[in-house]
Amino acid sequence: MATLPKVYVLNGPNLNLLGLREPEIYGGDTLDDIAGRLEDQARELGLAVDMRQSNHEGHLIDWLHEAQAEGAKAVILNPGGFTHTSVALHDAVKAIDVPVIEVHLSNPQARESFRRRSFVAPVARGTIAGFGPLGYALALDAAARL
Repeated sequence: MATLPKVYVLNGPNLNLLGLREPEIYGGDTLDDIAGRLEDQARELGLAVDMRQSNHEGHLIDWLHEAQAEGAKAVILNPGGFTHTSVALHDAVKAIDVPVIEVHLSNPQARESFRRRSFVAPVARGTIAGFGPLGYALALDAAARL
């Protein structure tokens, strides 16, 4: 049986607290809720998803490198707070050939000024922001079409 094309879904710091942390901004869904829906959607699209979360920048970088080494179809990346601070994450996205789709639950442009700069956006294939958990589904649909 042939293996399905894989899409890595990588989540950065504090996203393990979804459903508890500032639900007025991030909503009530947990990361497990989002993962369950993505797995169902991926099956319909003929894809496999590998969803991971870490509060550590180096883990995200290692996983981006792994996605390249494993020949992933795409990476959906919610870098969380590293969006606005991590040159290292920028460099890791830039260093791989796998298309990276940046996702944010909230709209950083409508929030505090320090959130309006993304180090990832200039090297990502595209960015989806402000649609809550639907953003992940939109990104997976885009990944399937790449």
